[in-house]
Amino acid sequence: MRAVSVEDLKPGMILARTIVNPDMVVVLSEDTLLTKAHITRLTFLNIPVVYIKDEYELSQNYQAVSAIFNRGNAFVKDYDSVLSEAERIFEETGANGTVPIQETEQMVTKSITPLTKNSGAIDYLYELNHLASDVYNHSLRVSILSGVIAKWMHCSRAETKDIIFAGFLHDIGKTKFEQRLLDKDIENLSGADYEAYIQHTVDGHHMLNNLPGLPEGVKLAAMQHHERMDGSGFPFGCTGKDIHLYAKIVMIADIYDNITTEREGHIKRTPFSAIATLTENMFSTLDPEVCVPVLTRIKDAFLGSRVVLSNGQKGKIAAYPNDYAAHPVIEISPTEILNLNDHPELVITEYNPK
Repeated sequence: MRAVSVEDLKPGMILARTIVNPDMVVVLSEDTLLTKAHITRLTFLNIPVVYIKDEYELSQNYQAVSAIFNRGNAFVKDYDSVLSEAERIFEETGANGTVPIQETEQMVTKSITPLTKNSGAIDYLYELNHLASDVYNHSLRVSILSGVIAKWMHCSRAETKDIIFAGFLHDIGKTKFEQRLLDKDIENLSGADYEAYIQHTVDGHHMLNNLPGLPEGVKLAAMQHHERMDGSGFPFGCTGKDIHLYAKIVMIADIYDNITTEREGHIKRTPFSAIATLTENMFSTLDPEVCVPVLTRIKDAFLGSRVVLSNGQKGKIAAYPNDYAAHPVIEISPTEILNLNDHPELVITEYNPK
């Protein structure tokens, strides 16, 4: 990589390091292909220097060697392959207003479903550094996560396929969005923009509703993935019994992905932040029948992982003190154990899988 002053940046250069502001909010992500708009923004924010990838990092030899040493290179290769299909489907839907359902179903069956069966899927998705503002990218990740959750819940093969399908199509209504809405975070929307955002759930259901043979749960997941068990969600304020199981699974996958993915305006947080969020909300806004198996399996998966705390201490995940604990117990050394549930001032900032 090489340091380049912002005034010398050219469109087409690729960032080698994520840019964050003094508040640790992501401005632009690593691997962003710079445009004139990006460069103008960096100038406006008075960022003097950024790191871009040099010719060696962009060479075929470097990319090939990097792939060899990437422990998830097979998963990443398959993910990138299906990602191009996902992008094409979303672009076609946006252009025509109609989902190419046969192509989508084929992609789910032949390409996405195998990714959900990978034992390292959760870790590999965390390592991928794609922006969640790419709707097709986010939808692919939610689709994979939904399939993993369905497996953890022992859903039938047919149900699992439908849930993966529902995960991929949950945000299809966003193909009607203006780009400026796609680039904004829901927490920052108000007025007409917020109403337009809410509409993507209704639009998605409408787009899927007349497609022959599409399961009802897939259609409802598009409309209900922002509903909440206590009626605090949208678009209709549905409560627990009125929310379809597929929507409940997709909403968990959606929340998890938004927390653990680096995106503009938000720095990527660890899976442990997502676990804490799910734990804290599973008896209010989220369904415990979905949360409990997810939290049980994902907590078990992270036991033994090496972590770094916000105070700089290093250790490994030793246990969760009980089934409903939001945070793990960290073994700092053989003689020092730290229960993060007793230390709200500390968070896990980094982790390395076992």
